[in-house]
Amino acid sequence: MSTGAMGAAGTPQQIQEREIGSAPGVPMLFLGVALIGGGIALIKAQKTATIWTGLGLIVLGALVFGGLNAVAPGQARVVALFGRYQGTVRLTGLRWVNPFTVRKRMSTRIRNHETTTLKVNDADGNPIEMAAVVVWQIADTAKASYAVEDVRTFVTTQAETAVRHIAGQYPYDARGMDRVSLRDNADQITTQLSEELTRRVAVAGVAVVESRITRLSYAAEIAQAMLRRQQADAVVAARERLVEGAVGMVRTALHRLSEEELVDLDDERKASMVSNLLVVLCGDQPAQPVVNAGTLYQ
Repeated sequence: MSTGAMGAAGTPQQIQEREIGSAPGVPMLFLGVALIGGGIALIKAQKTATIWTGLGLIVLGALVFGGLNAVAPGQARVVALFGRYQGTVRLTGLRWVNPFTVRKRMSTRIRNHETTTLKVNDADGNPIEMAAVVVWQIADTAKASYAVEDVRTFVTTQAETAVRHIAGQYPYDARGMDRVSLRDNADQITTQLSEELTRRVAVAGVAVVESRITRLSYAAEIAQAMLRRQQADAVVAARERLVEGAVGMVRTALHRLSEEELVDLDDERKASMVSNLLVVLCGDQPAQPVVNAGTLYQ
């Protein structure tokens, strides 16, 4: 097989959108009306020559009408002649093109697609439920028409595939470690999701305007266990902060007592004071004071 019809890399060249010339439709509309009106008038003359001329004018008028297209804002017409792509009409209003062409209506409006709630495993192997919304529009009408069977179905499938891939790359929760997670780094995950989607749907001439994660949670079968683990992690973190603050307060108290020489404590009594202060500061319940009526060492 000759490679003359192939691209430089040995693959067929991909179709890209190009603008096709179109004439203003209003003058052509009046022309079509004039041709049909003139043809009818000639037929009514009931002469052989004028009848054939009149029929010819009516046929020409019908062809003129056949080339008219009303292009609304947010729409385009993909024009093909005998199976070959000719170009795209994006100018709005009444336009006229070759009446023998096939014109496919294509919406270029911005659309939303929300994926179904997908059950996937995160990087730690935990089952999670995740969904996302994708804002997209057709940027290249030629690719959207000829590169894929159905552009909406293609975007739907690729969006779900991208969500599954992103969910499997990261854990749901960082759990205090220095790593990217789905819950704690939503902006970064969303940016990566948009970039992956853009690469996946570029072949169909689709541009991704924005993507957002709309649902992120553990699957029902492990939700309660993970909730208890999160609560335990929160309790531990709170205890660590509480102990850190209590130790600082005790250090400050001992330092102030030593500086101002209010009382002279040996190491054993300092240890007892530290223990009592930590119990008071770190306890869950308010401490019950006990009045010492004797000496410090009783």
